[in-house]
Amino acid sequence: MHLSEIIIQKIKDQGPVSFRDFMEMALYYPELGYYTSARNKIGTDGDYYTSPDLTPLFGEMIGKQLEQMSYILGEEQPFIIVEYGAGKGHLCHDILDYLKGNERLYEHLHYCIIEKSPAMQNRERTHLHEKVRWYNSILELPEVSGCILSNELVDNFPVHQVIMQDELMEVFVDYQDGFIELFRPATQDLIDYLAELNITLEQGFRTEINLQASQWIKSIAMSLKKGFVLTIDYGDSSSALYSRSRSCGTLVCYNNHRINNALYDDIGQQDITSHVNFSALCHWGLKEGLECCGLTNQANFLLALGFGDQPANQQTDGQSLMKMVQQQAFLTHTLLVDMGRKYKVLIQKKGVGKHDLLGLRFS
Repeated sequence: MHLSEIIIQKIKDQGPVSFRDFMEMALYYPELGYYTSARNKIGTDGDYYTSPDLTPLFGEMIGKQLEQMSYILGEEQPFIIVEYGAGKGHLCHDILDYLKGNERLYEHLHYCIIEKSPAMQNRERTHLHEKVRWYNSILELPEVSGCILSNELVDNFPVHQVIMQDELMEVFVDYQDGFIELFRPATQDLIDYLAELNITLEQGFRTEINLQASQWIKSIAMSLKKGFVLTIDYGDSSSALYSRSRSCGTLVCYNNHRINNALYDDIGQQDITSHVNFSALCHWGLKEGLECCGLTNQANFLLALGFGDQPANQQTDGQSLMKMVQQQAFLTHTLLVDMGRKYKVLIQKKGVGKHDLLGLRFS
C-alpha cells in the first residue's frame, strides 16, 4: 500500500488532519516515510547535498570548534559529543578523524548518535565503529558534559501551518478527489507561540510554527549538565521570517536535487522542509538555562575556523591540477556562498563562563 493511500484512508476514517500531522506521516511513517525508508536521500543519487557530503574539511572545522570547547570544559573529564540525525555518518567520521590528532582528548571522548531511523542507523554502523554508540532519544543518556550537535535537523521537524484571517487559523488537509486544504481556528498553543515571540501577523499572512523545535531545545537543556549546543541549519531570525517578503511561508520540497512547492505530490518520496526560527531556539533555550553565545552564518563560521587556509597539494600533472582548482572553486562557492549565506550557526551554552569561541570570531 502506498503512503498516500494510507493517509487518504486515515482522512476518510477520522476526518481532516492538521498539516503538521500530514507532514509527520510523509516524513516519518514507519518504513514508508521519507526519512524512515531505505531509499538513499543524500548525494548525487539522492535529493540534496549536505555540507559533510561535499568535503571532509567541513567536519574538520567542526572538530576544531569542539576541540576548543573541550579545553574550556577541562581536558581531564570525559567529553561527550551528541549528534542528532547523523545522515550517512560523514560528519561523525570526519570529526573523529580530526580529533584523533589530540590523543589526550580522544582518550576521554564519547560520541553518541541520536537516530530514530533503523535504516539510517544500519547505514551509519557500516563505517562508524570506534567511540560511537547509538540511541533513540537523548533521554537514554545520563547528563551530558560536552557538546550537543545537529546539522540540518530542525528544518525537518513537522510544522503547523497557520494563516491570519479575522483570527489565526490553522491549515488542515482533507481529501476530495485530491488533497485539499481547509482552515480551522488555531489552538491556544499556536496563538501563545506567536504572542511570546512578540509576532503580529498581517491579514493574509501564511507561515509555519515549529512547536517541536521548542520542545527539542527544552529537552536538550534538560540533558545538558555543562557545555554547548551547536545547531547548524538554514533559517533566520523572527524579524526576517515574519517580514512581508515571507508572507507565503518557507515550506519547500526537495526531489532529485530540484526544489518544488508540490507538498501533496510524491508523498514519502520527497523531502519537505521549512526554515528554522533561530530567535525561537534562543528564546526557549534561555528560558531553560541555555545562554546564547552567538549566531553567525556558515561562511563566517568556517572562515573563522580556517577553512581555505589549507595549502594546496603539489601536482605534476596539468589535468590533475586543473581538476583540483575546479573542485576547490566548487567547494568555496557552495560552502561559503550558496550554503554559506543561507545556513546559520547557533551556539548556546550552559554552566560555562565567558569565552570567545573560535567559530564566532566573525559573527
